[in-house]
Amino acid sequence: MDIKLKALLDREEIRALRTLYAHHLDSNNIAALDQVFSADAVVEVTVGKMQGIDAIRAGLAEAFTLFDRDKQGSYPFMHAIVNHWIQLTGPDTAQGRCNLIDFETASKPDPNPLLLLGLYADQYQRIDGEWRITHTRLEVVWPERNARE
Repeated sequence: MDIKLKALLDREEIRALRTLYAHHLDSNNIAALDQVFSADAVVEVTVGKMQGIDAIRAGLAEAFTLFDRDKQGSYPFMHAIVNHWIQLTGPDTAQGRCNLIDFETASKPDPNPLLLLGLYADQYQRIDGEWRITHTRLEVVWPERNARE
């Protein structure tokens, strides 16, 4: 296969992976996160640092419950992933960054639906022929900045 075409397909698979994460988390399909993360992945987000798929599932399930104040069971927040930049660093490795616009849909005293603005900094690896996120760090830039330069 042409090298440029293969690189394009790899980047598109990685882009779809980050989008799949948002769909699984927002819809409360936490069990399916092994389709996104490697078994030993590290996730650093506003609710803490988690290592390994079981810890990631537990931590994100807890975060989901925290935000699902109306007990709807899905979409207490919606993660909009935009401006995805991906650099292939080897035949089976890549890094990337994308912007996050995180909306809160559950009822709350403040009617502003914007929860936060941030950037995901990701490391990716192809494992058994499938791309997975091996490390992700959410850098919040609003409302309180925790971003690293």
